[in-house]
Amino acid sequence: MAITIRLDDLLHDRRMTLTELSDRVGLTLANLSILKTGKAKAIRFSTLEAICRELGCQPGDLMRYDGDR
Repeated sequence: MAITIRLDDLLHDRRMTLTELSDRVGLTLANLSILKTGKAKAIRFSTLEAICRELGCQPGDLMRYDGDR
């Protein structure tokens, strides 16, 4: 897939764990892990909004398009 998720990088930059983000956004650790590893096929806008709110980022910071993949 040409879309990559940069959740791991954003968490590292903010010194936050996946568990902490899970608690803050109200998603299961399993679902966030699926997103983080790039195995998710879709994401709800409400989920994207909650992640961006807690990480203080824009949706474009979270996702990257790599046309060469």
